[in-house]
Amino acid sequence: MELTHIEHIGIAVSNLEESIKYYENVLGLKCYAIEEVADQRVRTAFFKIGQTKIELLESTSPDSPIGKFIEKKGEGIHHIAYSVKDIAGALVEAESKGVRLIDSQPRKGAEGLNIAFLHPKSTGGVLTELCSDK
Repeated sequence: MELTHIEHIGIAVSNLEESIKYYENVLGLKCYAIEEVADQRVRTAFFKIGQTKIELLESTSPDSPIGKFIEKKGEGIHHIAYSVKDIAGALVEAESKGVRLIDSQPRKGAEGLNIAFLHPKSTGGVLTELCSDK
């Protein structure tokens, strides 16, 4: 699997607007995009630090993956996302090495990226997202 860089770190938040204030007013970052991904029932806000992004994730439905995560674990780091050149090939390779896939095929995510998740039970407890712009 050819990782090119850390694409983003996903952080689950209860209130997107309040969380944006912290990142802008305390850390001095600038929110450059807010987007709703309807099929994932989430609103996102993005910040950039060098080549890496921070993605804040707010649930739009209590039964969404982010809603369930916050209910169970509270706010905090939800996932780490790696950029790959060939997401379909990366999924095949990961599965061939015994990694449990959440997504067997890439799907559309925020910022128009193709995304797929690897199950945390196969990745040392870290929900892992693979991203590709192709």
